[in-house]
Amino acid sequence: MKILYAVQGTGNGHLSRAIDVIPCLQKHGEVDILVSGTQGDLTLPFPVKYKVKGLSFIFGKSGGVDLWKTVTRSHPRKLVKSINQLPVEKYNLVINDFEPVSAWACYLKEKTCIALGHQAAVLSGLFPLPESSDRIGHLILKNYAPADFKYGFHFAGNNDTIFTPVIRQQVRSHEVSDKGHYTVYLPSYDDKTLIKRLSEYKGIRWEVFSKHNSKKAVHKNITIQPINNALFTASMASSSGVLCGAGFETPAEALYLGKKLLVIPMKSQYEQHLNAAALQTMGVPVVKGLKAKYEPVIKEWLQNGLAIPVDYPDNLEEIVDRVIAKHAPAGV
Repeated sequence: MKILYAVQGTGNGHLSRAIDVIPCLQKHGEVDILVSGTQGDLTLPFPVKYKVKGLSFIFGKSGGVDLWKTVTRSHPRKLVKSINQLPVEKYNLVINDFEPVSAWACYLKEKTCIALGHQAAVLSGLFPLPESSDRIGHLILKNYAPADFKYGFHFAGNNDTIFTPVIRQQVRSHEVSDKGHYTVYLPSYDDKTLIKRLSEYKGIRWEVFSKHNSKKAVHKNITIQPINNALFTASMASSSGVLCGAGFETPAEALYLGKKLLVIPMKSQYEQHLNAAALQTMGVPVVKGLKAKYEPVIKEWLQNGLAIPVDYPDNLEEIVDRVIAKHAPAGV
């Protein structure tokens, strides 16, 4: 059986999940990999057959998506060309993790597309909505990567079509400790802003992982270093807590590791506001930014915050087996 596995390359969450998903798929046949996007920091340890520009959301430096850069760097002609040229018809199965090129190629060529990722869950209608509605954000999220069948991962699952998060084996096998620092991953903030805001919390050691810095730097109680998968995992596993955006993988891993968590949803990123609403119902504190008016919540979290217990079993192989068994063509 020939399988096309298409992964969104914006951010690191989709790519980190793919590292565990791909070996499960390879047990069922020959797997070709497509990665689209320009904002990822991870490299897959597998050969990538198709590397396309796709359609990426560009992170800003003040807490949100840079909409202007997102639009100006979209290159719609290249996107349409990539969609038209992708030979999805030669695959028995196309499995998609929020990747637009393969999704729209399947749509236009009437090829079945199976979504397997977090976005399939947040659009299910089974989870809380943010206080403020975002019709445009919802429309983009709904139509970004259309699929015929959807299987999702979320902070809580129903074990039917929505499952608990995929926790990387690297995280599951890591020794957990508390060395007193706080791990920070807020890629939509620049280093200058983070240093200014975090330095207000005296006596707190911050380990910041930055998309905007190419070498390690220390500013009093703040260490800033480039994104490094192994170092980030080690920092998180040995932290007192994790301060991050309201993405999916990093908050899920922090919860799994038993770390207290505080999230800041990225501006103009509807999915993150959906995630924040779900986390808030679990008891995770949420703030809208790092400005002075949010200091009381952050200080309370630093002084009295508690980890939220979760149960995230290692059942990815079983999930992939189930999806393949249901959708593999007869006789293949």
